[in-house]
Amino acid sequence: MDRNGQFDKQLDMQLESELKLALRVADAADAFTLPRFIERDFTVDWKTNATEVTEIDRQAETLITDALVGARPSHGAFGEEHGTAGDESSPWRWVIDPIDGTSGFVRGIPVWATLIALTYENEAVLGVVSAPALGFRWWGGVGLGAHMHSHTGTTRSIAVSSVAALDAAQVSITHNSGWDRLGKTDRLVALQQQARRSRGMGDFWQHMLVAEGAIDVAVDAVGVAAYDLAAIKPIVEAAGGTFTDRLGEATYEHDTAVSSNGHLHDTVIALLR
Repeated sequence: MDRNGQFDKQLDMQLESELKLALRVADAADAFTLPRFIERDFTVDWKTNATEVTEIDRQAETLITDALVGARPSHGAFGEEHGTAGDESSPWRWVIDPIDGTSGFVRGIPVWATLIALTYENEAVLGVVSAPALGFRWWGGVGLGAHMHSHTGTTRSIAVSSVAALDAAQVSITHNSGWDRLGKTDRLVALQQQARRSRGMGDFWQHMLVAEGAIDVAVDAVGVAAYDLAAIKPIVEAAGGTFTDRLGEATYEHDTAVSSNGHLHDTVIALLR
């Protein structure tokens, strides 16, 4: 990315190559995680933050990191389970969540995905979200557009909705105790009441539904991390949407996240402040 924040043609071409790599690695991750999910072939441990983790999370991250860094030794990598790998001084860094939605994974709920992002100088420029148990995969990035592939073999471009009024909008909200600690739970309730319809899709899925245009706004839990969000931001933006924290800053590195079709974003952020 140059000083004006624009990718030149050489970097656009590089992103096309990196996307092909990320999709191949997502294929390998799906081939590893999905059979174990179906067979319930894992044990569950608990992290210090009281969230679940399985050996499948750890092994999948190792598989993904080894494949990415092996193919791109000049790149760095950061994953949820094992931290940093590769060249930590590189402006290119892969950000990995091997299983986003582990709590659902361990209960047999199919709403989980492998998230693979590529960042350049800390800007998320490419994302792949692969949800094999749902039978869907999404990807997008700078100069790449946004796309979805289904288990039927169909691949199509995706774009956000054109809904411009909150009372006509469908929203997804993930409430947790973090919103209570912020004293903002009443703001979430107000958003639900003002929207046409509210659902709780959760995790990556709600943001991908925004990118598809199926819903119009997604508000995540408080306490999300960079590895939860880095792959999501470029897909939503490539689909024509807006992705920020709850205060409206366009980042994947804070602990809150709001995605929207863009038309409704200022209204939603004003409600959540």
